[in-house]
Amino acid sequence: MDAVFTWITTYGYGAIFLLLMLGVVGLPIPDETLLVFSGYLISKGTMHPLPAWMCAVAGSWCGISLSYTIGRTLGLGFIHKFGKYIHVTEERLTGVHKWFDRMGHWVLFFGYYIAGVRHFSAILAGTSGLSFPSFIAYAWAGGLLWVTTFLTLGYYLGENWKQIAELIHHYLLYVSLAVLAAALCYYIWKRRQQHGGQS
Repeated sequence: MDAVFTWITTYGYGAIFLLLMLGVVGLPIPDETLLVFSGYLISKGTMHPLPAWMCAVAGSWCGISLSYTIGRTLGLGFIHKFGKYIHVTEERLTGVHKWFDRMGHWVLFFGYYIAGVRHFSAILAGTSGLSFPSFIAYAWAGGLLWVTTFLTLGYYLGENWKQIAELIHHYLLYVSLAVLAAALCYYIWKRRQQHGGQS
């Protein structure tokens, strides 16, 4: 984590853009802590608010769009070639697409706040064939809100930013685990319902 702080203090706005882009794609970078720290630097006058905000937004947008592109290109090719070996069929892919039509857009929007979800939701969106305009409408809006939230938080926390950032990091981890557990329970319940209906 100290290396992230060093990058930002040394390379400034470019580091915010690059690190956020890589973090959103899925590299182990503490994105929320990075944003809170950047907000703190803004409050100290070390960084100017507008370029810091613009670089953070651009980094999150580029990262989430890259994840979508991976799903749209490599994901589909992988499923068409190897899907039958991992029980992912065209029928199931169609089902995922319909799920995105119903509620997947909101997962793209709120997924930024759940650790490990943002890049997977974007890859899944690309794999399901969700159109790029629909993707950016939700994913980019979510990124805009996410960046603004944590930069503002860091700005107002002042010297207490580090302690609060650590609490946020742990809190988001627990929320992520709870969401994943709920999703797993829902999946098991749906599978049992389907098998029950077929018998």
